[in-house]
Order: sequence, then C-alpha cells, then structure tokens
Amino acid sequence: MTETKGATVSVAVEDGIAMVTVDNPPVNAISQAIRQGLIDAMAEINGNPEVAAAIIIGAGRYFMAGADVREFDKPALPPSLPEAIASIESSEKPVVAAIHGVALGGGLEVALGCHYRIVDPGAKLGLPEVALGIIPGSGGTQRLPRLIGFAKALDLISSGRQAGAGEAAEMGLVDAVAEGELAAAAMDFIRQRIGAAPPRLSAIDAPAPESQDFFETARRRLARRARGQESIVRALDALEAATLPFDQGAKREREIFNELRGSDQAKALRHAFFAERAVAKVAALDGAKPREVASIGVVGGGTMGAGIAVASLRAGYQVTMVEASTDALTRGLGNVEKNLDGYVSRGRMSEETKAGLMAEFTGAVDYGALGPADLIIEAVFEDMAVKKDVFAKLDAVAKPGAVLATNTSYLDIDEIAAATNRPGDVIGLHFFAPAHIMRLLEIIRAASTTPDVVATGFAVGRRLGKVGVLAGICDGFIGNRISAKFRQQAYAMIEDGALPWEVDAAMEAFGMAMGPFRVMDLSGLDITWAMRKRQAPTRDPRERYVAIADRICEAGWLGQKTGRGWYVYEDGKPSPNADAESIIIEESEKKGIARRPFTAQEIQDRILYAMINEGAKIVEEGIAQRPLDVDMVEIMGYGFPRWRGGPMCAADIIGLDQVLGKIRDYAREDAFYWAPAPLLQRLVADGKTFSDLNGG
Repeated sequence: MTETKGATVSVAVEDGIAMVTVDNPPVNAISQAIRQGLIDAMAEINGNPEVAAAIIIGAGRYFMAGADVREFDKPALPPSLPEAIASIESSEKPVVAAIHGVALGGGLEVALGCHYRIVDPGAKLGLPEVALGIIPGSGGTQRLPRLIGFAKALDLISSGRQAGAGEAAEMGLVDAVAEGELAAAAMDFIRQRIGAAPPRLSAIDAPAPESQDFFETARRRLARRARGQESIVRALDALEAATLPFDQGAKREREIFNELRGSDQAKALRHAFFAERAVAKVAALDGAKPREVASIGVVGGGTMGAGIAVASLRAGYQVTMVEASTDALTRGLGNVEKNLDGYVSRGRMSEETKAGLMAEFTGAVDYGALGPADLIIEAVFEDMAVKKDVFAKLDAVAKPGAVLATNTSYLDIDEIAAATNRPGDVIGLHFFAPAHIMRLLEIIRAASTTPDVVATGFAVGRRLGKVGVLAGICDGFIGNRISAKFRQQAYAMIEDGALPWEVDAAMEAFGMAMGPFRVMDLSGLDITWAMRKRQAPTRDPRERYVAIADRICEAGWLGQKTGRGWYVYEDGKPSPNADAESIIIEESEKKGIARRPFTAQEIQDRILYAMINEGAKIVEEGIAQRPLDVDMVEIMGYGFPRWRGGPMCAADIIGLDQVLGKIRDYAREDAFYWAPAPLLQRLVADGKTFSDLNGG
C-alpha cells in the first residue's frame, strides 16, 4: 500500500484501487482546502498507471455535509466546487462515491459527479440549499433530473428534505446499498466496473418532463408554498434549464446561485441557520451538568398536556399523566392516543411502535403517582391560584432532586416557585401548541432556579427535538410579550380604519404563516381576554386601550372552537365576520375616530417595527440573552418567515437608522406606545447593529 497525504484529502492505493478520504471534521464541510484536495487527488490518480479505479469516502461520521457555510459571506476562493466535480467526472478511471452518514448539498453534488454511488443503509442524501436561501450551484439541478427525472428532482430540491438509503435506491439516486462494511463493499463494486466506460451524467440528455405543463403547474404550486421565499421558486428555474445542453444549463444554474448568494434572503437564512445552533450556548451555564431524567410526569391532559406527553413518549421517556378526576383522565389518555393515531395514519409510526409507546404511559388521579418522576411538567389552566395549588401538591410528593416545571405562558414563575419549599428546582418550560409538533421551547429561569436545573431544561428540550431558548421573567417572557405588543398595534389599526382580514392578508403576504387575527381565532380569543382582564388593575392610564376584542368575546365569539370569532367558520373555512365588522365600526365612532385606509406596506411596517422595538427592550432588560434569541422565538414559535431571519435580523437588513426613524414618526402619533427602545437608539448612535450583540 502506498499513501500520499494532504491537509484534508488523502489518497491511499491498494491493489490498484485508490481510496480518496475527505477529512475535515466535524462534518467534512467542503472548504477551499477540500476542493483543491479533490482536484489534486484526481490528478494524482489519473497520472498513476498503477491505479485502475477510485473510491471517494468521508472520514468520521459523514461523507460530506455540504459546503462550508462560513465561506458564504467571504469572497469566493478558487477552485470552485464545479471545477472540483468536473475533475472527478472527467476521470477516465471509474470513481464511486461511498456514502455514509449524510451526503448533503455540495456533498451530494460531488457524489453526482462521481460515476457511481453506493450507500450505507443508514445514509441520508439531500440538497437542502433552499433552506439557506440559495440553490444547488455545482451541477445539482442539472445532473439530478438527468438521473431520476424532473418530478423527483423537484421534490428533493424544492423541499430540501433528506432521502434515506432505501428511498434513494428505489428512485435511482444510488446504484447500490452496501451489505456489510461500506469501504469493502465499495471496493467490490468498483472492481467489477474496471475497463467499462465511466458513465457521466453531464453527457446525457435530461428526460422529458413528466407532463407538458410540468414547469408551469409546478411554478404556481411552489409560489403558494414559498410564501415569498425566492430560492424555492428559483430552484425550479434552474431545474428547467436542465432541458438545455448541460454546459448551458450549468451556466444558468450558476448565475441563479450567484444572484441568490448575496441576497437579503440568503443573509437572513444563514443568520437563522447559525442562530439555531448558537441559541443553546448559555455562558452562565458553563460547567453546569444536567440532572438525569428518565421519567416525566405531566399534570393536565388537555391539548397542551397531551401534546407534551406525546413529545416525551416519542423521545423515549416514561410518562405518567395526572388529572383531577377519572373523567378528565379518560379524556387526557384519549387525547394522547388520538395524537399517536395521527402519526400512524400519516405513515410516520407503526401500530407496533404506538403500542410500545402506550406501554410506557400511565395515568392517575392521585398526585402520589408522580413521586418517582425525575421531571414534572404542569400544564393546567392559566390561573395563578390554580398553578400555586398544583405546585404545593407537587412539593409534597415529588422526590428530592426532581425538577418541577410550569408551562405557563405569562405568569410570574417566582410566585409559583414560592408555593414550594424547593424554589431552586422550579423552572418554566413553555411549550407551544401543538406541543408534540412545534419546535420552540422557552426555558424560563426564575430568580432561584439553579444552573443544573436550567441545563436540564436544555437537555430535555434537545431530546424532545425542540429548539430551547433561555428567557427571563416578565409578563409573556419573550414570545408572548412581543405578541402582546403587535396585537395592540393590530387592534389600533382596526380601530383606526383597517379590517382584521386586511391585516391578516398583509401579514401573510409578508410571509407569516397566518395573520394575527386568524391566529387569535385558532388559539381561542378567551386566552388573551383573560390576560387583559388580569392586567386591567395595573394598566397604565396613559395607554391607548382598544375594547373591540373584549366586545367580540362578550358576544360569545371565541374563535374556531365556537364557530365564530373575527371570522365565521362554516365547514371549517373562515370568512369575514360581518357582525365583528359592525362592532369595529361602532367602537371607532364611539371614540370619534375618522376611519382611514391602511396600505399593506403600512400594516406590515407597523407590526414589524412594534416587534423590533419590543425585542430591543427585551434584550436590554436581559429577558433575552441576545437578539438572536428573539429571532429564534419568533421563527420557531410564531410563524415569522425564516427567510427574513427574525425581527432583529430583519431590522439589521432594513437598516437600524431607517427603523428608528419610522418608530420616531409613529411616536409623534402615540408617544406612549411607540417610545423608541434606548438600546435601538444607542446602536444607531454607535453605528452598530443587533448582530454585533450576538457574539461570535
């Protein structure tokens, strides 16, 4: 065996087969050194008469997990990835990609440039570039349809999803699934192909699209799904270019890639990518070791409690649910089973798996059943007296060292913790409905919460598949505090002349999953009504108060669950509630307000800038550690468009001076509501941005 080593790519030759190993831990990202190393390796292989074929494989846990995203904001360094791939594909000696772990983005494009592909049974393959605001830019949109057809290629590229080894083999993306050790299987595979002309995807024509109107139909469908995200639709433009000769299509692909790479959307999506990974880094927790959690107790079997139970079961925890009565417990157990049945009906869980999870789930009406639990999560009605009573009971039965968590959305956790003799063990774990699906978990640290309990919250959140965000105590924490502010602005606009469906349409055009009034109807108008009544005694008399939502609730219209709220629901479909519109107009007249029209842009600006201004105050007060924490809460829990990066990132992209100027304009109308955040003013004065506060 002879061996030549480079910085990140090594070539080892044994019995006429070159093993090219990419080694760039932790994920074998394709950096400039990797690109150059691949070119050098192929030159060495093709210049060595003792080499008859080659295998490209990744060191460690992965084949290649895509391009090095850290290079995206820097000038491109030669050689380019298309050049590296061309050096592989043009080889006269056959090359097979031996894929384990993942081959994503540029990693899969490298594999497509190889003549063959063999995968480990546990491997996953995908082109997730659209999630970063770009498209595959190294031939992926050109080679993939030539290999598997346009429909399957569009599915993979526009969704960014990953295909497992079995699916990849079935669709023709790979040539074989390895039996036994991958390197040995790849050696056997490529040895059988020595002497045959290496097949090159760039040398064949793409098949005809699946239908005559394939691209036209797909474009309409993708535009609806994308909700303003350009990369999803532009990926189709690049795929359509695969109907051209390869060189022309590849040139068009690269043009689109470069156009998107420097776009605001790509910058925002890169911010979201890094923020999602940075959000769990809490300096104050360095060295804190999470407590062991094997079993979880859930108090309450309603929608939220059942969702938490399902998420916990699916993460491998033993779960005990406690309810106040036998009837309530029966409903709670039914809610859990119904959620699991949903996974089964969608093909995401087998009946056997469901049965196994249900075997780890028990219910009781006696709090004593929670005694063995390592973590107990309360998910009862949002009422301080009720929650304090629950925690007093938990304090009496929970074992020493058990973590006691409240799922409160607004209430003071210090006050809840004071109902126990162990306030250091009490934490807020604020899940978002439906709790078994939504990825956000606000982890709220109370005054006495110990660092190991906070670390436990993050550890459990990770195991549940959640994105945990640390928050401090205030009314609504991060997400609901911001929501309260932009709801106030939405209420003010409908009192001044807009209508709820106009506000919703504008915010959905902005990219929100749902407009604020549709969200209120979905959640139930009684939730925020209860909050407003709770806050009434301490409300500042200078605050403009809009009573429209109260009148809607007083009429008994609480949203979808009553069939009427801001909208009327017939057959589940919303239509504007004319009676709600009458109430809105009455309230405007009562205050002597001359109603005026609002443009979609003004609606979007007022709601976005309200979020930015409140987010700045939350950061300044230490409720959120950094602006990126605010962004993650809004993206993961509130439907803020990821391609805008979150409200704080959006502010940086717009320009903080422009944002501040607009807020000052609004403050001339309502100085109380629109008082500019001092942090925002300081950043503008210092020529800095919110991203400067996020750290490295």
